[in-house]
Amino acid sequence: MGPHPAVAAIRLAVRRVLHDVLNHHCVQDRHDAPLVLVACSGGADSMALASALAFEAPKLGVRAGGVTIDHGLQEGSDLRAAEVALRLRALKLDPVDVVGVEVGRAGGPEAAARDARYAALDAVADRHGASAVFLGHTRDDQAETVLLGLARGSGIRSLSGMAATTGTNGRYRRPFLDVDRQTARTACLIQALPVWDDPHNTDPAYTRSRLRHEGLPALEKCLGKGVVEALARTARLSRDDADALDSWAADAAATVRDDAGTLDVAALFALPAAVRRRVLRRAVVAAGSPAGSLFARHIEEVDRLITAWRGQGAINLPGRVGVRRQGGRLVIRQG
Repeated sequence: MGPHPAVAAIRLAVRRVLHDVLNHHCVQDRHDAPLVLVACSGGADSMALASALAFEAPKLGVRAGGVTIDHGLQEGSDLRAAEVALRLRALKLDPVDVVGVEVGRAGGPEAAARDARYAALDAVADRHGASAVFLGHTRDDQAETVLLGLARGSGIRSLSGMAATTGTNGRYRRPFLDVDRQTARTACLIQALPVWDDPHNTDPAYTRSRLRHEGLPALEKCLGKGVVEALARTARLSRDDADALDSWAADAAATVRDDAGTLDVAALFALPAAVRRRVLRRAVVAAGSPAGSLFARHIEEVDRLITAWRGQGAINLPGRVGVRRQGGRLVIRQG
């Protein structure tokens, strides 16, 4: 008799990604076997991922370890992180690290915690020479991300949600993007894995928490079941479109820029709007404007220097980057 369907589903998802990691890693001997770390908060999603990794990795000759991040945002978080580490070691994961981080305030509490977490994960992966870090984002997380992007009105890229592979050299992998949250929780229940439900996940002070417990249920009540699956499918389709447009924009950027780095207004005007705005975004980011602080409204203002020129002055962007129209050219400079 095989494993429970939920357990089989999570193991299959992990096995597929491990095969991909191996395909990009030349294994010569046991000491050269790739190391994969799982980022684990102790919640159902990441505990299910840790258990699947612990089961599948040895069969493929992959070393498996874990890391848990203590954000220090709740009383007793250090003790809880230590408890999660014990659970990971009980799964025979090695190495297992506990890393404390200091969460700043830039971009709001959720963004600041995320930035601190990824910086810590990068440092741990570098220290151990890990080939990949597995993250427990599920299909439900993907649906929430798409809705948040839609609410921001940030364009098709934000509707693409989370990619299955991100980071330098494809470091971050998300095996569960096609696995729903309930499957992960059921897998933990079947395997008697203790899980911790972070109170922040139900705190209405956090936008994602409100969306999870109020927004998505309201949508499903109004539109019927299948909303999560439809949003995840939207992410996949949007990512394909966005990747194609980004590739087009990368090619177009070389044709509109001169040796001095200014952009030809007439050549920009001739481009489709979706491509032109991508070219503009690439240019202002290259000039020093932080990508995370650059929103659609900023690019629309710059675009009007091309499509609705009325003699307006320079556009000031985040990162002290200025854009002005001068003699049929766009001049983009920092300072």
